[in-house]
Amino acid sequence: MSSILLISGGPSPTSRTGVVVTHVDALLREAGHAVRTLHVRRLPTLSLLTEDLHDPEIGDAVAAVLRADGIVVASPVYRAAYSGLVKALLDLLPKKALRGRVILPLATGGSQGFLVAMDYALNPLLAGKGADTVLRGEFVLDPDIAGGTIAPKAAEAIRGAVDRFTIAVEEARFRRERHRLRPAG
Repeated sequence: MSSILLISGGPSPTSRTGVVVTHVDALLREAGHAVRTLHVRRLPTLSLLTEDLHDPEIGDAVAAVLRADGIVVASPVYRAAYSGLVKALLDLLPKKALRGRVILPLATGGSQGFLVAMDYALNPLLAGKGADTVLRGEFVLDPDIAGGTIAPKAAEAIRGAVDRFTIAVEEARFRRERHRLRPAG
């Protein structure tokens, strides 16, 4: 069983991003992973913005990132950019904190034009923190999320992304384990 951290940059649990996060959490648990969801909005604002690593909640959030085998980063897209909450959290991390972890970016937004935010904004941010295994993520249009429900076609795309993520996390874990057991010399 792998340890998965779901980072939510959504403004609330009932926001479109919050609905996607809840859906992905259920899929990951169904696949047998140990899942922790980190709602960045619940972190102490002043400590987050001043990068106070001595704050126990901030320290716990950073430690959760460093312990995870795989990380799902979910963010709403505003004006072709990821959430400032996601950026604030990732800014707390050491330079190569995401190295060796499988990353799945997910985003929600109002138009297909915002899809570029994943490739030209979020993925470079992740790479800047050492992410060397960033999977092709999913972008869910706002109209595909209504009343706490995800439209069937979008839900199917999310399931496909979670399935790819699960396979990649298990393969990475297997490679780490094999490397750890390899005799020295």
